[in-house]
Amino acid sequence: MTLLSPRDTNRAHATPNVEVDPFREPSHVTDERDKDYLTPNAPVAIDGRNVEVPEHFRVYLGDKLARLEKFRSTITLFEVNLFHEPNPRQSKSCQRLELTVRGKGGVARAEAASENFYAAFETALSRLQSRLRKASDRKKVHYGNRTPVSVAEATAPSALPDAPSASEADDDPYAALVEDHLPGQIVRIKDHPGTPMTVDDALSQMELVGHDFFLFFDKEAEKPSVVYRRKAFDYGLLRLT
Repeated sequence: MTLLSPRDTNRAHATPNVEVDPFREPSHVTDERDKDYLTPNAPVAIDGRNVEVPEHFRVYLGDKLARLEKFRSTITLFEVNLFHEPNPRQSKSCQRLELTVRGKGGVARAEAASENFYAAFETALSRLQSRLRKASDRKKVHYGNRTPVSVAEATAPSALPDAPSASEADDDPYAALVEDHLPGQIVRIKDHPGTPMTVDDALSQMELVGHDFFLFFDKEAEKPSVVYRRKAFDYGLLRLT
């Protein structure tokens, strides 16, 4: 008689890891299989990493992206990158999708991860639509709510981020924990195009990509600059002198 260790016993009773179909269609997609799908006017570039993209998912993408063109008519290219993680233990977020829209209004990008690519795409598409809407609304004056921040207000000394006070630094609960650790290292380097643009264009680009800051070359001041998000709907502007 062979005795099993607790670890072997757990393995014996554990459910075997079975990889889930990354392109499993949700019920609402299956129910709409017979409808007439739309085709976008702009080309769609789909790149799958570690996965083959089936035709039914390409058709579904085209229909959704064609509807997005009605929201923004200046789109010239869609880019969809899919990253498949074959490890079943990461099944809840093993399918990651990046959606990029290029056009005359700039570049907009969003990404999401889920257990299948349909859910990841719908989340990324929702985020992208929200960013496009914010970028459009930022240029409008909302009477009674808020108005766009002028360049003068953004460059005022009060727009600079406040440095933490000595008492706040002393109260940092993690200060003692990082003393014995090595400093962080640069893990990614990205070349950023230095196309001259206005501050307003830079703010629009920041909203479209969903970042909290945006590096650009200010063609009015002729200086490298950074716009960044502050509290509420305000922005800040930093320039190299």
